Amino acid sequence: MKNKTSAAFSEVPRTKRIYFDWAASAPCNVNPARNLFGNPSSLHFEGREAKQALDDARKRASAVLNVPPGTLYFTSGGTESNSIAIFSNLVKPQTHGTGKSRVISSLAEHASVREAMETLAKTGKDTGNIPVDSAGRVTADILSKTLEQYGDVRFAAIMAVNNETGVITEINSLAKIFRSQKAPVHFHCDLVQAAGKIPFNLSEWDIDSASISAHKIGGPRGIGLLYMKKPLEVFYTGGGQENGIRGGTENTLGAIALADCLTETRNVKAQEQYMLAKARWNKLINGLNAMERCTLIPGERVIDDERFSPFILQAAFNDIPGEVMARALDDLGFAVSTGSACSSSSPERPVLTAMGVNEKLRIEGIRISQGFATADEDIEALLEAIAEVLKFL
Repeated sequence: MKNKTSAAFSEVPRTKRIYFDWAASAPCNVNPARNLFGNPSSLHFEGREAKQALDDARKRASAVLNVPPGTLYFTSGGTESNSIAIFSNLVKPQTHGTGKSRVISSLAEHASVREAMETLAKTGKDTGNIPVDSAGRVTADILSKTLEQYGDVRFAAIMAVNNETGVITEINSLAKIFRSQKAPVHFHCDLVQAAGKIPFNLSEWDIDSASISAHKIGGPRGIGLLYMKKPLEVFYTGGGQENGIRGGTENTLGAIALADCLTETRNVKAQEQYMLAKARWNKLINGLNAMERCTLIPGERVIDDERFSPFILQAAFNDIPGEVMARALDDLGFAVSTGSACSSSSPERPVLTAMGVNEKLRIEGIRISQGFATADEDIEALLEAIAEVLKFL
């Protein structure tokens, strides 16, 4: 199959590549033109200058997210933000099996949450899973039954937008369920695929903590945000930076870039861009539905579907493994993925498994993701390329 694919596409011109893997990493479009080399913790002029820039970046990010600056902490990215929140549970007292502070997460979480949960379990922490529906979403009914099943939940992690299917979870409705519990539950939310892409007001979501990553919205790698409504006692410390929440010399230029990206997503007619992305995705969905060998995942997804982000789409092609389709499209100049980049080395698809997707479709699935720079002609070109691949495979 590999040789056949290579032979079929070996002479295809590759003068222009078209990028459809924005969910993995967006092209970086910011470069703070400032020479801020000082350590923000230093007391000299260069240090104070860097500290002022860092504080300004925090204020600008807080203005976009509509939360107080003191609730935002700069981290190295979404994974570390998730880890800081989740591993704070290791400093909470518990006798295993007595049901005092169980930690739960949905079965459709990003690997950074899923694997952190596995680590918690290895330490003896009581953990648990929240099932998802066929679209990969935690519904109010599912959450209520899960909390009733365990009865001892004190921390829960549920993502806002799934990184493989694009399904949007109604975070506000879930928050109300958590607040109705007799004992307080810390509600953590992965916003990595939501920030800058779907409209939301963080101050209106009654959540306790959240994670954001710059490189998903056009910023550099290695910088992210952790929102915490109230400070947590963190498991690992060192240096006292970020008010003791995250040790290590601050990435000042990265923080400025992240604030720039968040500001840009709010200021460049974000709602208009969202609607344009939705229109492009409608064209893609219609085109894929016209292909007999294509199955959308989940199959219930339709055009103008407000339950899904117009930036991520999962599709499978009959009798073509996802890895083969991705490589064939790569030969034609298109970048797509078979799932989360953080799990690309593993053939397992935990999110699709949790949704009840059968093994054949899981193997055949690919993820297509767009950004604000994606054009209508890119969608048309991708559909033509897929049709070309289907002729050969």
